[in-house]
Amino acid sequence: MEKRLQAAKAAFKNADCVLIGAGAGFSAAAGLTYSNKRFTDNFQAFIQKYGMTDMYSAGFYPFPSEEAKWAYWAKHIEINRFAPPALPLYQTLFELVKNKNYFVITTNVDAQFYKAGFAAERIFATQGDYGKLQCATGCHKTLYDNGDLVKQWLNHTDCNTLEIPTELVPQCPKCGGKMAMHLRIDGNFVENADWHAASARYAEFAQQSLHGNTVYLELGVGYNTPGIIRYPFEKMTYDNPDATLVRINRDEPQGFAETAAQTVAFTEDPKMVLENLMENTK
Repeated sequence: MEKRLQAAKAAFKNADCVLIGAGAGFSAAAGLTYSNKRFTDNFQAFIQKYGMTDMYSAGFYPFPSEEAKWAYWAKHIEINRFAPPALPLYQTLFELVKNKNYFVITTNVDAQFYKAGFAAERIFATQGDYGKLQCATGCHKTLYDNGDLVKQWLNHTDCNTLEIPTELVPQCPKCGGKMAMHLRIDGNFVENADWHAASARYAEFAQQSLHGNTVYLELGVGYNTPGIIRYPFEKMTYDNPDATLVRINRDEPQGFAETAAQTVAFTEDPKMVLENLMENTK
């Protein structure tokens, strides 16, 4: 491990830029787990009524009504998006890269990068945001903040029926239809002007990263949607002989054979790894 740490430290110290790719595993390591005690402590009533097993699958549950759906999502959004402060693991990551030329692409929708201090113009949250609503059919491109609604849903959820009042069910202001979370779950996901601007900034940074000493820092990215971060990071590492791919992944550290010589992989605790990387890299 010490040999791997030294290699990663050297890469960071000499890095002209750092491209960060973060997946669900990184937020789970930070404390935003979707199962086990955190799930059972917060969703016992929903578990008893619907037989839910974890927050991830619960997000796809076929609720019997909009009133029931938004009662569940109120709790889900609150404990994953609004209630948590900037978590220490994200703060440690920010300390590591804040004085570097960095950019973040993430499939996480919990806004932890924003909370930890990363510049908004250096983040591409490609899969959406728990704090936003959209038309369920994507009839128009406007996104709507849901913070105030979440508070109302939580305050007015019937403890017996696990439903919100009908008058609090959101409706699309354009077509009058259903609203949905701004999450990429189907072809109706809204990519508005802000999304496209962030995508363009990421594409420009990624192109620049193909030259010079680049660190591709991949955090908790598995094979659920590998075409967004994991495979592109491997390809960019392959295309830049001066690049180093630093992968922190407890379960799936193995990468492509073609980039093995440029890859430093860690299955150890991310907090410990990041804290070690901060030593002598500033």
